[in-house]
Amino acid sequence: MASKLTTIGFDADDTLWHNERFFRITQDRFAELLRDHADDHHLSERLLAAERRNLGHYGFGVKGFVLSMIETALEVTDNRVPGEVLRELIDAGQEMLQHPIELLPHAHTAVEAIASTHRVLLITKGDLLDQERKLAQSGLGDLFDGVEIVSDKNPAVYTRIFAKHGDGAKRGLMVGNSMKSDVVPMVEAGGWGIYVPHGEIWEFEKAPAPETSPKYQALDHLGQLPALIERIEKS
Repeated sequence: MASKLTTIGFDADDTLWHNERFFRITQDRFAELLRDHADDHHLSERLLAAERRNLGHYGFGVKGFVLSMIETALEVTDNRVPGEVLRELIDAGQEMLQHPIELLPHAHTAVEAIASTHRVLLITKGDLLDQERKLAQSGLGDLFDGVEIVSDKNPAVYTRIFAKHGDGAKRGLMVGNSMKSDVVPMVEAGGWGIYVPHGEIWEFEKAPAPETSPKYQALDHLGQLPALIERIEKS
């Protein structure tokens, strides 16, 4: 009997390795630097608004985050933000771009196990150079049959990627920590969307779960993924 699934896609940040916590640490430092000009909640709202506005200009990733922090700092200080504050924000961004990769629990064993039976893809958003650096440092690179670093994740993107690397989205599965980017659009493309929650998630990535879809599943951690795929194949 032919396999129901031929191609498995993995998100990268906060699915395979830690990422969001470094953004939170930097945002806390940002709040400290601007505390005399705006309270933490107001500053957070202004920064999120700037990030939303700037996604179309800078895309996802550290560079756009830093530019949005600088823009927000200028806004809340009426363009009087001290130069040393801007320097600290730039330095913080450079530190984020150099931070060592730390794999999440079960990431390596899950990818390795699934790579022995299915085609596996890495499908991630973000800055090209930074994502390539993280993949190279992760030790997972040789396990993937394809890597796609995209500007956004939507049903059309998943349809294209799973047609290019596999047998179409209907015989594909995507696993990740973002309902908005990893799960919902894959289900809308006709494939399986598997949610593996992470303790920290960017506000932009939140969305309602597609609870009514038979192709939606939630797991506690990546270690449960091989068994889920086996159950899907046998169903």
